[in-house]
Amino acid sequence: MNRHLLSMADLSRDDILALLDTATQMHEVQHRQVKKLPTLRGRTVINLFFEDSTRTRSSFEIAGKWMSADTINISGKGSSTSKGESLRDTVLTICAMGVDALVMRHSASGAAHQVAGWVDAAVINAGDGMHEHPSQALLDAYTMRQHHGRLDGLRVAIVGDLLHSRVVRSNLLCLRNFGAEITLVAPPTLMPSGIREWSQADGFAITNDLDEALSHPLDVLMMLRVQRERMSGGFFPTEREYTDAYGLTRERLATLMSRNDKALIAHPGPMNRGLEIAPEAADAASSVILDQVSAGVAVRMSILYHLLAGEGAEQ
Repeated sequence: MNRHLLSMADLSRDDILALLDTATQMHEVQHRQVKKLPTLRGRTVINLFFEDSTRTRSSFEIAGKWMSADTINISGKGSSTSKGESLRDTVLTICAMGVDALVMRHSASGAAHQVAGWVDAAVINAGDGMHEHPSQALLDAYTMRQHHGRLDGLRVAIVGDLLHSRVVRSNLLCLRNFGAEITLVAPPTLMPSGIREWSQADGFAITNDLDEALSHPLDVLMMLRVQRERMSGGFFPTEREYTDAYGLTRERLATLMSRNDKALIAHPGPMNRGLEIAPEAADAASSVILDQVSAGVAVRMSILYHLLAGEGAEQ
């Protein structure tokens, strides 16, 4: 691995497998009565989040604490950027205090890459605008492998608000290393610009018809949240019409399972129940949504380990 985790494009197949193998060992810690390792004792990890987060920030905090790192949370509203200080001055000030790793979420695409050029600390991209979310793609891959026993050749459909999703980009970059058969499903208004050229280059499929995608057996169906907070215009007529066309309804759940009774239902969260996913699907026996949350801690422990304590990490 490089000294930062900024994009899934920076990781080779071997890098990904090494992270997932370490995460498997870290996952065992969650089942111990005493969840503590001395691995990162004396290290300081700052979670700097300029956007709201529950799962990502909490799991990075738990991951750091379970490995004995000193973990501190700083929100954008609680930092000096709310007083007009620039991002550069803020991160330089924080890192001048002797920080070893900076986990950062920011609304601007490319912000983590920029910060990595300014500081000596390891930088982990916890989501930058509509660009990428590499640790999410790793935990998704971990969950798929845990349930299916492999990543190679999995049939995966990703459905929903592709335009505003940083998750879909990271998942595409991750899963292409394993020859996964990927289909992206969304209304035309929520398809990212240039996606067709990318699909031709990398060999994944695109469709505006969810029912057509479900007519073929799938190993994983990943539903994406409709990101209302990023929408300034009318991307679809009404919420009911979106659900009718692109929601994982009770009927579509039955179709999915009839094609492959081992198919998994995934969602990076938070969910809009009743919009992109029906309660029956979110809570189904085939749902791995809570498994993804659990995997998030193990995967982020693995990331911190490889960046701060693993072979090649700066001491």
